[in-house]
Amino acid sequence: MPLTTAPDTRTGTGTSRTPGTVHPADTTATADTVGTTGTVGTTGTVGTTGTVGTTDTVGTTRTTDTTGITSTAILNLLLPHRRTTDPAPVSAGMFPHQLSRIAGFVREGAPVVFTLPGFPCKSPNPAKVLGDLPDTGERLSLAFLHTLCRDIERVYPPGARMVICSDGHVFGDLIGVPDERIDAYADELRALIGRLGLDRLSVFDLRDVLGDLSYDARRAHVHDRYAPTVDALRAEMRTDDQALALYRGITRFLVEDTADHAGTRSALQRACRRRAYGVIQRSRAWGGLIAECHPRAVRLSIHPQPAGAPKFGIRLLDAPDAWTTPWHSAALRRADGTWTLMPRARAERAGRLVHRDGRPSHFAER
Repeated sequence: MPLTTAPDTRTGTGTSRTPGTVHPADTTATADTVGTTGTVGTTGTVGTTGTVGTTDTVGTTRTTDTTGITSTAILNLLLPHRRTTDPAPVSAGMFPHQLSRIAGFVREGAPVVFTLPGFPCKSPNPAKVLGDLPDTGERLSLAFLHTLCRDIERVYPPGARMVICSDGHVFGDLIGVPDERIDAYADELRALIGRLGLDRLSVFDLRDVLGDLSYDARRAHVHDRYAPTVDALRAEMRTDDQALALYRGITRFLVEDTADHAGTRSALQRACRRRAYGVIQRSRAWGGLIAECHPRAVRLSIHPQPAGAPKFGIRLLDAPDAWTTPWHSAALRRADGTWTLMPRARAERAGRLVHRDGRPSHFAER
């Protein structure tokens, strides 16, 4: 069955352009790279020697160097927010896949399109979250992503667009969250983006494809078309430490999100290990569908990613580890005005509950 959403072959959703800010480190990195442009100028003098075609070659070299400089400057804006479990320092040159994707947009003078699977729904465990709808954790995360797109405009005027690929419906049946609750979360996410004027952001979810099929039929179609087999995943985990870490992380989330299990903890862990394979299968399948609908986009991830991977892990807010997300936690405003994420039960001990628009929003440190 064909998808009903046309593939995004160029730039994504159009929006206005407002200058943002540039980190000093990013400006320095750009300045250092700009020094290479001087070499292009030197090459230009070679064109005066009368060598046939040299002038055209110099023009091509100058364009290529400018594209590389700009692409590096854009990636440098992402590096401080990289989500990883490896504290070793990195540089833009260690991410050739992302540089190549960014350069494709830069050569055309088009806005860079990022896709970010995530923002699925709130955890079903009330000890971790404040409710079923987006709260301050999501609000701050969306504002960060919008600011990142605006920052890119300072080094690349066409800017960037961020497509949030809300994946709750993809595996809602595996995590015990009804589709109606996932709809409400995604609808409020869209409304929040509109209220805050975050016009560099858009939301894409399973409702945008496959016509009028039921959610179960859509999940089955996406799984059958894109998902790897469980045997393939098991083989991958025997040789890939990152894949194994993801499997263990998802298993832990599934255990923590189960608030009403009546059996033993060991039985719960066994069940969650089985379900974790299903979540990874669906996640890979969703990634395949996103790649088909947005084939040129720079792929971001809310999970830690090693340098050089096809996906770039991005941290949305400060958190005690590399796995915590706003939909698995509550936001706490520290006394110094900074924010962090933690399970609701722990945040309650650290601060007082704050309401916003008539709903629980976050905690403020005492």
